[in-house]
Amino acid sequence: MFTCQSCSKDFDLPQHVLDRYPGWTPRECLECRDKKTTGEVPDKPVTARPSVSKGRDLTLAESLSSFHDGPQTGVFTDGSSEGNPGPGGWGAVLVVDGQVVAQDYGAEPHTTNNRMELRAMIAGLGMVPPDTPTDVYTDSELVVNILTKWAEGWKERGWKKKSPGPIANLELVQEAYQLAQSKPHANIRWIKAHIGNRWNEYADSLATAYRRSTL
Repeated sequence: MFTCQSCSKDFDLPQHVLDRYPGWTPRECLECRDKKTTGEVPDKPVTARPSVSKGRDLTLAESLSSFHDGPQTGVFTDGSSEGNPGPGGWGAVLVVDGQVVAQDYGAEPHTTNNRMELRAMIAGLGMVPPDTPTDVYTDSELVVNILTKWAEGWKERGWKKKSPGPIANLELVQEAYQLAQSKPHANIRWIKAHIGNRWNEYADSLATAYRRSTL
């Protein structure tokens, strides 16, 4: 039994729903969620705004207090680097109905943005619950194209491109592709960066955590 934080009523959810997301505690009853979706009660602003996070190092708390737009359920991933190459970090978070179920982040002293984006995607795909359709968001169009368009052909040609030259970051591409193939319910999607999508901004804060003393 749970207590809705919007209307204060007690509510419950089917066990099979709770089993999909271990550790998740729902905050609102379905009635309140539906009213927000249909616009029957006031909700937080839905118009995306320019992100104040670009070029700054917002903490997780600052990201949560600053942004409210965008999808509220899914896996969100992001990578960052200072220079190509240079120090960089990655972050991934699984969110259900606006609540963090799992998150992970890391950093490397000498890396590139694309490597960090792939690292983030690998961590994010690892969070996808079994047999549960889940959107996995990245603001890297390159990563989306690799995993949804190019990697299959590369694999068929023995991990070679049609054009001359090696596949960049091949070991990470192979790991991410293998994970994506093992999670058929994962829907890898592009999301625009730095426009105020709350959980993309949150993933960005995870990816830049290595720069700060406060997560």
